[in-house]
Amino acid sequence: MKSGTARSVIDVNWFTVAPGVWGLRDGFVNVYLIHNAVEKKWVLVDAGLKRSALKIKELAEYLFWPDSKPAAIILTHGHFDHVGAAQELATDWGVPVFAHMMELPYLSGISAYPPPDPWAGGGLFSAISSVFPAGPFNISEHLQILPDDGSLPFLPDWKFIHTPGHS
Repeated sequence: MKSGTARSVIDVNWFTVAPGVWGLRDGFVNVYLIHNAVEKKWVLVDAGLKRSALKIKELAEYLFWPDSKPAAIILTHGHFDHVGAAQELATDWGVPVFAHMMELPYLSGISAYPPPDPWAGGGLFSAISSVFPAGPFNISEHLQILPDDGSLPFLPDWKFIHTPGHS
């Protein structure tokens, strides 16, 4: 990394969540980097906006150099603000992207999300939700299904809880 390349990202937009867990804020979106200290691997949770790739790579290099490539990307769901940079990052890093089975139609190019309800929840984001990209997104060449038992790949001490409804 060139001296100072990640400085603006690191000083302003990243934060510590817990030991071994960092977040990166890009506009209204957060992504998370989770380190597995035992296996010396890390996982990216969500991939932010399409423009987030460089910021994610810079923070990964800062935190994990020389092993700045994750073991995997895990998507919480397939909305544009969570999957935006997934294709670019998965291709550049050569890593799998995991998602829940119910998200496969939205992440494999089969289906767009149902139209948003601009009245749900109130507020600005609900009001402008009709202009957000609904997909479908096609990252099928990297896509793998999360295990049925709630375990997370490469994070043996973590579990996911399927909470349908947001998507």
